[in-house]
Amino acid sequence: MYFSLIICTYMRDEPLLKLLISVEKQSLYPDEILIIDGSKDDKTQELLENKNFKKLSYFKVDEKNRGLTKQRNFGINLVNEASEIICFLDDDIVLKSDYFENILKTYKIKSDALAVGGYIVNDSLWKETDNSQNKNKFYFDNWMRNEPSRFKLRRLFGLLPDAAPGFSPTFSHGRSVSFLPPSRKIYEVEQIMGGVSSYKKEVFNKLNFSTYFEGYGLYEDADFSLRLSKIGNLYLNTAAQLYHYHDDSGRPNKYKYGKMVVRNGWYVWRIKYPKPNLKARFKWNMTSLLLTIIRFSNTINTNKRKEALTEGLGRTIGWFSLIFNRPKIQK
Repeated sequence: MYFSLIICTYMRDEPLLKLLISVEKQSLYPDEILIIDGSKDDKTQELLENKNFKKLSYFKVDEKNRGLTKQRNFGINLVNEASEIICFLDDDIVLKSDYFENILKTYKIKSDALAVGGYIVNDSLWKETDNSQNKNKFYFDNWMRNEPSRFKLRRLFGLLPDAAPGFSPTFSHGRSVSFLPPSRKIYEVEQIMGGVSSYKKEVFNKLNFSTYFEGYGLYEDADFSLRLSKIGNLYLNTAAQLYHYHDDSGRPNKYKYGKMVVRNGWYVWRIKYPKPNLKARFKWNMTSLLLTIIRFSNTINTNKRKEALTEGLGRTIGWFSLIFNRPKIQK
């Protein structure tokens, strides 16, 4: 399979270099690598000019095409016509050496796959189950991990997701694919993480990444996945492993991030459920409120008090803004 790799980057020259070094070590190397750079400085360009990565092409975008979803759409239009699979990676990732080999293998095993996601191994610590029934643990497919405190509180209020990991509950606020274990199995899902994703090229004859998600593009991957899942099947291969280091450079301030969490979260919920029933509406709002309270509480129980406060304020303003100015769903 001829496959292309698109890396959209913004003000992260050093993390990008670490990613490209890990790409060099792959057992299966991309047929082309497209770097789509939205940086406001020239550090990334200067770094790449002093390196010699095979099959790499660099593109600097202007203000009009800056932003994650815009840069992805820009890159798709540059992909070689021979390409069958388009992979996307965030610029703060480091791959295990067989990542691409396992991604492409999935398309052969699952011939119906329109998209395949990779698996982040440093997000949580899993162990094979000891058959206990501990409410402090989350269990799935004979594996277990610690249950995050936010889900423990949601359990108390009857707000746990009513869908499996990687699927969207009726009131959204679901468990991401990080709640699938490192079993090296392939799981069917309806959401994959955009920063560790791949798609059949033919997908983009029908869909593009939504430009509703400006700049940082929080939850753009959920939006695209949910729209794609209406057409065909998506999978996550837990053998296609990598590390995500969540570099802080290039991220929005916490106030803007908090607003995005609520407003973009509402948008993605309505992509899957355009007309949720009254119970689902109530649970979406109550879960949003509970998570906001938890974020405010972090001003007391964490060292990053200012970040917790500003994000909590952003979530609050975002929630109230839905009363008067709801996002318009793009078809």
